[in-house]
Amino acid sequence: MNKGKVTLVSAGPGDLDLLTFRAAKAIAAADVLLIDDLVDDEIVTLKAPHARVIRVGKRGGCKSTPQAFIQRLMRRYALQGRHVVRVKGGEALLFGRAGEEIAELAQAGIAVDIVNGISSGFAAAAGLGVSLTHRDHCQGVIFVTAHLRDGTEPDWGALAATGMTLAIYMGASRIDSISGALRHTLAPDTPAAVVQWAGTAREKRVCATLGDIAARAAQAQIASPAVILIGNAIGESVANEAARSEPVRRMRA
Repeated sequence: MNKGKVTLVSAGPGDLDLLTFRAAKAIAAADVLLIDDLVDDEIVTLKAPHARVIRVGKRGGCKSTPQAFIQRLMRRYALQGRHVVRVKGGEALLFGRAGEEIAELAQAGIAVDIVNGISSGFAAAAGLGVSLTHRDHCQGVIFVTAHLRDGTEPDWGALAATGMTLAIYMGASRIDSISGALRHTLAPDTPAAVVQWAGTAREKRVCATLGDIAARAAQAQIASPAVILIGNAIGESVANEAARSEPVRRMRA
C-alpha cells in the first residue's frame, strides 16, 4: 500500500473568515481530520463527506490529548494511505508543536505539507489597531511562550532589555508574575494589553500599563486563550480613556 501524507493546516485564531483558501482546500481533500480544541467548530462543514473527524484538543489549563497519541494517529492513518490533515489553531509553526510532528513523520518517511495561517498575536494587534513593529517605538517583535517545556519561565529581564515588543503566548494564568518580572527592567507605565479570543466574535481586550495590567485583566475576567502584548508600540492603542478602562467585545460582521 502506498503511503499517504500529512498536511499541517494553520486555521488562524478562530473565525472561518480568517482561514486561507489553501487551508480550506486541504480540509476539503482530507480523509482524516485531526482538529485542535481552539479551532472553530464550523470548520467541519468544509470537509469532504467521507472524511473522518477526530478531535484532539490541546488547551492550557484543560484536559488535553497527549501529544504522543496525536503523533501516533497521524502516523497510523498516513501509513494506511490516507491524507491526514492536522488542523491547528493560529499558525502551526508558532508554538504549535509542529516540529515534533514533522520529525516523527519524517522518521516514517511520510510526506508533510504545511499551510501557514494567522497567529493570534497578529489578530490581537489588529483588534487593538497597532503595529507590533512601529518604527517610532521598536525595531522588532519577540514571540515568546510564558513557560518552557520543563515548566520554567523565560529570562524576562533579558527579553525586556531588548526594547522589542513582546507578544507573550500561554501566559494568561500567570500574568501577575510575568508583569512583576518585567517590571525589574521596564517602567511600570510601559504600555500593555491582553487580548482573549483574538480575531473572533468572542474577542475581549484590555489596554493598561505594565503596572496594572494584571489587575485590569483579572477585573475583566480575561482567561485562556489570550495573548499579552508589552511595549511602547502598544501605547498606540490607548488613545482614549474609554478603550483603556473598559473591555471591548468585537461583534461578528
